[in-house]
Formats: sequence, structure tokens, C-alpha cells
Amino acid sequence: PGSGAGGRLPSRVLELVFSYLELSELRSCALVCKHWYRCLHGDENSEVWRSLCARSLAEEALRTDILCNLPSYKAKIRAFQHAFSTNDCSRNVYIKKNGFTLHRNPIAQSTDGARTKIGFSEGRHAWEVWWEGPLGTVAVIGIATKRAPMQCQGYVALLGSDDQSWGWNLVDNNLLHNGEVNGSFPQCNNAPKYQIGERIRVILDMEDKTLAFERGYEFLGVAFRGLPKVCLYPAVSAVYGNTEVTLVYLGKPLDG
Repeated sequence: PGSGAGGRLPSRVLELVFSYLELSELRSCALVCKHWYRCLHGDENSEVWRSLCARSLAEEALRTDILCNLPSYKAKIRAFQHAFSTNDCSRNVYIKKNGFTLHRNPIAQSTDGARTKIGFSEGRHAWEVWWEGPLGTVAVIGIATKRAPMQCQGYVALLGSDDQSWGWNLVDNNLLHNGEVNGSFPQCNNAPKYQIGERIRVILDMEDKTLAFERGYEFLGVAFRGLPKVCLYPAVSAVYGNTEVTLVYLGKPLDG
């Protein structure tokens, strides 16, 4: 097709055709030739990505400010691919229709978590997460392997309760791994308490094997070092009934 009629089609015509395709089909098209690749990836706000967004994402996700920090339609599609998994979470939570927000049902004496659809074993990745309801006694954000449990009895820090997960408890500012407290975070006197609705940016660097956090645009520091070279998933765990947590994948972190 690269040297045939398809390779010579004007970009506007290709864009119109591509706007009817699904993501898996677009990935195949991008491999056909350089002309098709440039048509698909040259403009992340093209009609192709706008149309795919309109078909794939819930109206609420596009209408509200959930995705306000994503610069393009393509970035919004990417975030949806990396959102919470409806099949990899506690039975006591569900993912809302917007596709990005976890709702914890009011179940007594249970701690409940969720992982994202896609994990990372290489590269640098950033996502933001925020609570939209009370934290309760324990509210943990962090990362987990596929083996880490996403539900347990009692109200505990599920993320960080074993060697398969690493977490920051926003209630008491403790870092947790392997069932132990790894110190407080951020490492400063009188660190401010988390405010409901405040977006925390999580930065996973699989090359340096570190996990770091930002609040607002303030870098809070590296929380965990020496992470294993395994597939790690963004994750959260919650205890408060009817609380909600939103997670949005941002892509590669911006340096500086």
C-alpha cells in the first residue's frame, strides 16, 4: 500500500477514512508506510483522534475537568487505555461510567483496592490521582505487581502490606512496603495534610527504579528506590464507604 494508491492518498482523505477505525486498526495502519504514520501521529488533535475519543470515552469524562491536564485527544485515548481495570479490583469497588473513577461500596471491615489495565516494566511514566470523598483511616496511593492482593479484611494499608506493593498513606504521610513503615513523606517538618480533591502526581522511573510524588507543581521527592525490574501497576487502596478515587495517566513526565 505504501507505493500503491493508498500511499498516494491526500492526508485529508486518509484522515476521513481513519476516523472510522478503532484503535487496534489504527495501530496496524500506522505500520503500513511513513505517509500513513505521519497522517496518524502528526496531529494529536486531528479528526481521527477526536472521533475515536467521542466513540470510546464517556461523555462525562470529556465534559468535566477529569482530563483537563491532557493536551490532546490522543492523550485522552491513551489515558483511557491506562485507566483502572474493571476486572482487576476488589469486588467491593466498581469503576464509574466515566471510566476513570473508582467508587468504594460501604462494606464494613474491608480494605479495597484497584490496579490499572496496563503496567510498566520500562520507561518513565506519570499519572495523577485524587480522592473525591473522605479518606477514612487509611488512603494509600502507589504501585503494585500483579500478585499484590486488592482486598483484605479490616481497615489496613493494603498497598505496602507485603513485598508486592509500595504505597504512600495520605492520612498519616507514612511510606509503606513489605508490611513496614519506611518513614514519613515528604521529609519535612509539618508536612501539610492531604486536601480532598487535591491532585497528586505520581512518577515511576523504571530506568532509575524509583517512585516519586508531586503536589501541585512542587516536587516532593523520591519516595522509593531500588524497585524490582518487574511489571508494576498504578494502584490505590481505600477503606471509607462511598468514597471515590480518580486516576488519570499522563504519559512521560516532563523534566524540570
